[in-house]
Amino acid sequence: MKRIIIMLIVCSIVSTAMAQKVSAIGKQKNYPVSVQQQLKHMIDKFGTNEGQVYSVIKNPNTGLVEMSQRISKFSCSQDNPNLKSVTTFFMQDEPYSYQIQHITPGSRERFSIKVVSDTGQPSSTLHIRTSTAQEMWLMCAKNPENPQLRDAYAIVWELSKDEQKAVGTIYMITSLRPDIYEKAAETSKKTFKIEGRVDANIKDSLYNIYIANSAQELANIGDDDYVACVPVINKRFEWQTELDHPVAGRLRCIFPDGELCSAWINLDFVPGETYRITVHNGYYDEDRDYERRVGRYSGKSLLNSRQIAGNDDVSIVAEEDTVAVDSPTNWEPSPALKMQLEVKGKAMWAKMESVKALYRSLDPKNSVSWMRKDLIFVRITKQNKEVDAAFHDILKFLKDIVIPVDERAEILGKGYEEILKFYTEQNKGLTEMMSSGVQLPKSAKKTQKALNKYIEKYMTEMTKLIE
Repeated sequence: MKRIIIMLIVCSIVSTAMAQKVSAIGKQKNYPVSVQQQLKHMIDKFGTNEGQVYSVIKNPNTGLVEMSQRISKFSCSQDNPNLKSVTTFFMQDEPYSYQIQHITPGSRERFSIKVVSDTGQPSSTLHIRTSTAQEMWLMCAKNPENPQLRDAYAIVWELSKDEQKAVGTIYMITSLRPDIYEKAAETSKKTFKIEGRVDANIKDSLYNIYIANSAQELANIGDDDYVACVPVINKRFEWQTELDHPVAGRLRCIFPDGELCSAWINLDFVPGETYRITVHNGYYDEDRDYERRVGRYSGKSLLNSRQIAGNDDVSIVAEEDTVAVDSPTNWEPSPALKMQLEVKGKAMWAKMESVKALYRSLDPKNSVSWMRKDLIFVRITKQNKEVDAAFHDILKFLKDIVIPVDERAEILGKGYEEILKFYTEQNKGLTEMMSSGVQLPKSAKKTQKALNKYIEKYMTEMTKLIE
């Protein structure tokens, strides 16, 4: 009896498994299964290890595939039956696809597939057919699990020089259907989006969003006239809206106790653009690229030539080359500006100290080898380049804020004096070493050549400043 029961259980399991298998096949009856299986078979039998790509991205919540790629190169004889049957399988499964394409050798047509994830984020563009000598078959079908995805199967190959072998690549791609992301792209032309982060040390919990058609209208807007109230979750906040034209916008924080912050941030809200911002205690990191392209420094801004936030600690200043800005006398930078300048200054100072340390390592007492000297001068040249970049970052920062003309000239003048002194002292030291008969590698001459360029450049800039 026990034996009969066990057999019944086994039969039940087998029957269920077979039913599931039949059901799965039934679900795929309108799917290009033959093409799928044939390409897998060719990868398994003729695929090479070189240049293989296999990647799968799944939704962490649902476990469903959002995007996948399997790319494999293959090589087989030109008269291989599997290769010859490719045409048969593609034509056989043609009714189950919504796109099929065959390009024969000699055609000048190239072909690419754009791979986009289920979230709509571009991943890459795969160049499938790149040569007139290649033959290509492509088939696209709806993914059976997610109708928003498309499964693309492609095989492309060409004959070797002796025409004995076929060498090619097989592509099995799952990605967002083109008609969906192209439609989304049309919508995105009107979408303005803010992607915000909040410093870990501040407790901002909500942000009110205000919109006005002009800077003047924005200046007169009421505290309760916000269009959205966006929560801060895990120190991040996001908001988007559809716009037909640029508008003046404002971000204003609400603290955990419900109090509306006395300061705010004014921005240009532009259709088709995303503003990325990080808010700190008393200041924020602006999206400099955005501001230069379409914002305060682009000449297209709707904000006034001087549009200041609710207090001096979060001053939002728009400066235009064509507008003369009256600035107060006895100008003093805000605490936020002082902090940013200090951070940039320390970064530059650290790079300058690194250069000085490298020169100290060249002391004759250290018995430095010729090869070691060569490496040291290569590093000095590289570090000097980084100092130059750090100084330009400070200049750029100073030019982006409103400073009285006299104060600006004095601050920039002192900066140029310091950087010129730094490069000139190096140049002088190298000249003395060379004139004293000390043998130096070619890299030392390259270092001095670079120093002379920096000195000439900054002398020219300083002269223009004085003029």
